[in-house]
Amino acid sequence: MIFSATFIIAWHFSNKIIYPKVAKYNYTYDYEVEEGRIEITKFNSLEKQEVYIDSQYGYKIHGLFFPNSSSKKAIILCHGITWSLYGSVKYMDMFLKRGFAVFIYDHRNHGLSGGKDTSFGYYEKFDLKKCTDWVVNKLGKDVIVGLHGESMGAGTVLQNIAIDPRIKFCIDDCGYSDAEDLFRYRLEKDYNIKKVPLMSLSSKISKMRVGWSFKDVSPITTLSKLEIPILFIHGEEDDYVPTFMCKQMYSVKKGYKNIYIAPNSGHAESYWKNKDEYDKKVGEFLEAINII
Repeated sequence: MIFSATFIIAWHFSNKIIYPKVAKYNYTYDYEVEEGRIEITKFNSLEKQEVYIDSQYGYKIHGLFFPNSSSKKAIILCHGITWSLYGSVKYMDMFLKRGFAVFIYDHRNHGLSGGKDTSFGYYEKFDLKKCTDWVVNKLGKDVIVGLHGESMGAGTVLQNIAIDPRIKFCIDDCGYSDAEDLFRYRLEKDYNIKKVPLMSLSSKISKMRVGWSFKDVSPITTLSKLEIPILFIHGEEDDYVPTFMCKQMYSVKKGYKNIYIAPNSGHAESYWKNKDEYDKKVGEFLEAINII
């Protein structure tokens, strides 16, 4: 009886992880407009190309490319969980004004991209690699490509840099160091459940259902082996992905790194509540690594 109840709860928890309730594409646009994060006239005036890229998993990845004259620098922006590429628009101006072409896209199971489940970067990192392929084919092999990710987008970016040596720099905004640690934290915070066996069982269920276990998503395990420059950003008051995860990753990262803990900011709020300082930190980082 106890095992049956535990199994049911573990199955439910795995459902919450691999099949999150994703916002409708049009809703995400309307919301970003209402919040002032997308200026319609400005956004519509930008030269752009809508693309659909083949994922190795048999679906299409939907994206928008914004060229910047004949720039040989490009940034790929990765949105957070349950949202769409429109969540990345607020970051675009920082890079456009510094001469970058910009590519934004919908993760699998989000927006207009295909795919039926979410994997917190385990599969998404390979879709991101396909997006980099597209950008390199578009702008040439001598293009400088950087990544910026928010929340699950940051988790995806941090896993992608371990498999794609073409990426020259990375900006991690409120990413997680380890999925199992994050899910355990959320299980305790959201449900007041502290039993580790439940987490282990949920992980095994996810592995059985969609091919990955929670231990398979752990950006911190590869960071100590990477020399790529990384700017770590996190909200000081983030209690969704706890701020200590950012500090953990920063502490193990080798090579050039910087960190910005944004004041008065919860999850994914660092830019919007500290726009000038955030912009300044990004600019200083890019200058320090000789990208601009």
